[in-house]
Order: sequence, then structure tokens, then C-alpha cells
Amino acid sequence: MSVPSAIAAVSAPLPWHEREWTLLNRQLAQEQLPHALLLVGRPFTGKSQLALSLARRLLCAHSEGSLNCGQCHACELSASGAHGDFRWVTPVEKSRVIKVDQIRDLVRFSNTTAGFGQCKVVVLTPADAMNVNAFNALLKSLEEPAADTYFILVCDYLYGVPATIRSRCHILRLGTPDTDASLNWLNDLTGQADRSRELLLLSDGLPLLAKKMYQDGADENLIQRKNALEALLAHHITVQQACALWREIDTETFLKNITGDLQRLLGSLTLGGLRSHQARVLFTLLGETTQLMRAVSAGANPNKNLMIEALMSKVHRSSGDNHHGDTLEKRAGDTGL
Repeated sequence: MSVPSAIAAVSAPLPWHEREWTLLNRQLAQEQLPHALLLVGRPFTGKSQLALSLARRLLCAHSEGSLNCGQCHACELSASGAHGDFRWVTPVEKSRVIKVDQIRDLVRFSNTTAGFGQCKVVVLTPADAMNVNAFNALLKSLEEPAADTYFILVCDYLYGVPATIRSRCHILRLGTPDTDASLNWLNDLTGQADRSRELLLLSDGLPLLAKKMYQDGADENLIQRKNALEALLAHHITVQQACALWREIDTETFLKNITGDLQRLLGSLTLGGLRSHQARVLFTLLGETTQLMRAVSAGANPNKNLMIEALMSKVHRSSGDNHHGDTLEKRAGDTGL
């Protein structure tokens, strides 16, 4: 089992998950907590932290209020990754896929008796990284769950999990984090309210991404990449310059960011703009990037540079649209990009 690094004695959920945490604790107190949970939400929102908090709360022998106590032997073991009733499953080493052998081990684990007498807990993150055989191997354990075993699945995109799995889980959808809670949390990191607000804006309201940007010092590069599509549409940069901005970014991050940028740009258009030829082209691109994300999550390894060049070229060609309407190029020009 590989648990997240630097685990504190007490695992508290992030502040913007207070509503969901209250719900989970109420279900636990009423003995109504589902044995199979599927936590779904955007990347960088802290879903895995919520899963870890719940897992350690379930395993704790002397929980204090709604959190694990952090002092009992069970808490010490769950923090170190040595708890015999706890499995934290992610893709092995450099693989992007959770493989069938990992799930078969989990099935055997779920059929054993809890060693500490509390329960057994399995966290699968990201659950949409399982391949088809892995999903099929997991299905029976979800259909007939052991009374003392909890499965917590975490995923960014619900479409990456087959309907057969989704139908056997209680789905908990986690929205974009609350702005005030995110800013207060970031202020503790940056010590500057204006800086926190700028980072949150750059990260599209994703506080954990904002934290990563702050720690990596990647703000300026991110600004350029975030504005790349608008700048390309307005002919302020060339296809080659747009491609260069993404050269050092891994394939999965590129696809997630480009998909988010396309959604943001299309979401800013008026109804008339959405009917334009250019918008139709970009909707097609959005569909392509979504399919590529699914393929990469399933283990595909496309040539990143060729993929980026192809997508940037299509964006650039769409700006040659002479149709009337609120086009994205016009909007980019209006914003001075």
C-alpha cells in the first residue's frame, strides 16, 4: 500500500468539504454509511484528502468527534502505511493504470477478517485509472460487499468509470471549492490576500493547483499558457509559439488544461457566439481532447508534440472564420490579448 506522504497525526478534510464531511459523519453515526462510495470532482479539489480523512476516521479505535484521534495504535499504523486493514491503491510506479492483479489482491483482502476488529478500508485513486479487466474484477466485491469492508473510489471524471461500477456505488459529487474558504486557506500559505486572490483566479478556482503554482513559482508560465488559446485566436502568437508554451508539460496535464480552457472560452460566449462556425470548430476540439484524456487514462501514450501541434493548428485555423457572430477571436481582441 502506498499512502500519501507527510500524513499528519489527524487527517482533517479541507475546509471547502465541510458540508460533505458533515454528511459522511452523520451517515456513519446512523450506521448508514454506504459500503461503496464514489467521490467525483474536478482535479486539484482535494478528493483524495477527503477519502483519507474518512478512511482514517473509520479505522480509528478512539475517534474524537468527527476526526480520527491521531493517538491510538490504529492511527499510528494508518499514518505510516502499515495498517493491515487499510489499502490505498494507485497506479504502480510509472504506470497510469490500476491493473487487474492489484484488484485481485484487493478482492482477497476484502474476504479476510479485519485484524483490528474495526473494519477494512480500501481507497482507489484515481478509480478511472482502472483498466477494463480491473473494473470487472472489482465488480463482484461491490455487488456483495463484506459487512466490515468499505470501498472509497476517487475520480476526476465520472465517464471514466463504467456504469456497472457507478450503479453499485453511492456517488458523492464535489463541486468547485467555495471561494471564501479557498482564499482563507491560501492566505495561510501566502500571507498575502491579493496574492491568494491572483493565484486562485489563475487556477480557475482550484486551491490545490494554486498552492502548487505558488510552491513551484510557475505563475508567469501559467499565465502565458492560460492565455495561449486567446492569443492564438487573435493572431498575437504563432502556432509554434503556442506549442512552445506546452513543451515541458506532461501529456495528461496538457490535456486537462486545454480541455478546461476550451470549456471556459466557450462558456463565456453569448448564444449568438455559440452558433458561430468558430465555436462549432472549438466544440469539436473539446470533444477530441475529452476522448484523448480517456485514452491516456486507459494507458495510451500518444506523441505529445505532434498532438499539441495538431490541436494548436486547428485552433489557429478556426480563427480564419469570416462568419458573423460573437467569435472567440473577437473576444480575445476585446480583452487586449
